[in-house]
Amino acid sequence: PPRNVMTAMRLLRKGSAFLLAVCLFALSLLAPPGAGAQGPTIIRDAEIEDTIRAYATPLFRAAGLNPSAIEVYLIQDNSLNAFVTGGMRMFIHTGLLMRADDPLEVIGVIAHETGHISGGHIAARIQEQQQASTSILATYVLGLGAALATGRGEIAAAVLRGGQDIALKNILSYSRGHEQAADQAAVRLLRATKQSPQGLLDFMRVLGGQEVLLAANQDPYLRTHPMSIDRINFLERAVAESPYAGAPASPELQGRHARLRAKLIGYLWPLPQVFRAYPKDDRGLHARYAHAIAYYRQSDLNRALALIEELLEEYPEDPFFHELKGQMLFEHGKLAEGRTNLETAVRLRPEAPQLRVLLARILIEMNTPELDREALQHLQQALRYEEDNAFAWRLSAIAYGRAGDQGMTALAMGESALNRGAYIEARSHAKRALDILPAGTPSWLQADDLFNQADQLAAK
Repeated sequence: PPRNVMTAMRLLRKGSAFLLAVCLFALSLLAPPGAGAQGPTIIRDAEIEDTIRAYATPLFRAAGLNPSAIEVYLIQDNSLNAFVTGGMRMFIHTGLLMRADDPLEVIGVIAHETGHISGGHIAARIQEQQQASTSILATYVLGLGAALATGRGEIAAAVLRGGQDIALKNILSYSRGHEQAADQAAVRLLRATKQSPQGLLDFMRVLGGQEVLLAANQDPYLRTHPMSIDRINFLERAVAESPYAGAPASPELQGRHARLRAKLIGYLWPLPQVFRAYPKDDRGLHARYAHAIAYYRQSDLNRALALIEELLEEYPEDPFFHELKGQMLFEHGKLAEGRTNLETAVRLRPEAPQLRVLLARILIEMNTPELDREALQHLQQALRYEEDNAFAWRLSAIAYGRAGDQGMTALAMGESALNRGAYIEARSHAKRALDILPAGTPSWLQADDLFNQADQLAAK
């Protein structure tokens, strides 16, 4: 199976899983202007991903799903959208997270999408796609081929224009029956986790209010998840019958959601909009967090550091405040100071691979053999959680190279290339690793597996 989402997308473009390729590509056509032609942008953030996992894990478990088997990705896009694809992948737009005032709205959407997974709706869509007409498939193959050959999404968009309505109906959209089943599953999951369905109802009412808009102005979620008055009525009854109808989200989740929104707004909105959302004289935690990030983005290090240091005085054991300060210092050339904060962040949250990778990067930038060895230890721990992290493998190759370990350098370079979708390059590095590493050792066996996988993918 693909070892990360970028590898998956490259596999799809090579035709190994046509349905998902069409889904992702057509979704990009549905996105607002400026977001579509380049395709989805996946963003990574340890704190935000940790919060989403806190929302989703109880729901996955209640559905009988293994939480570690479901990959959750954030897409940088201002529209309201979330969707699931084959391979147990869930995608959530940052716009949905920022526009949700209550964590129960996001939790309700995740419960609904979990219902699609547990209900086997993805497999049903695949079967429907396989039964689609040859002419429709040919249209999409032609469109995808045009985009790949030219690197220009607008060419593919022109090719697909005529079949877009069919695609929305037969490929992207769930049936009304699937939507109702997913709503029912969501209500069951929310009840099982002692949470109110009010958030899901509130979200659906927002979407229902968009039905009178032209399709180009509607959020993608509405266009791929058909609405009906029956669905709203069902959720209203579910709220009325729920023993948890009036129960708010826990104070912990409310606080985490407020931080999540502040962080995304600080990173993604222009400075004037940040200050409209969080006025300059607002001295609350979330306002100062958003302001610190916004100033950091503007390279105003003094103001950014002053705010994050205030927060650290109040919350000295917060790993993500330490992470932000360490990142600020590192990116402004203050490596030793940044290292101290990242070491504290890793001590406080040792299971967060992104924190370890950033610390390893700082250690490698400091360029001493002892710190290179320390960096490798952090990278090995990070790769236990994310074996498909191409950047972690690249940093590992640098550290191995400085130590003179040519075999492990080649192996790490090969793993990095594989997870970037550079299969021919990965095969070449794996062959070199096989020639250098002692035969039969665990590293040699890993290189052999890497060679065979890269060879198969390069041939597609």
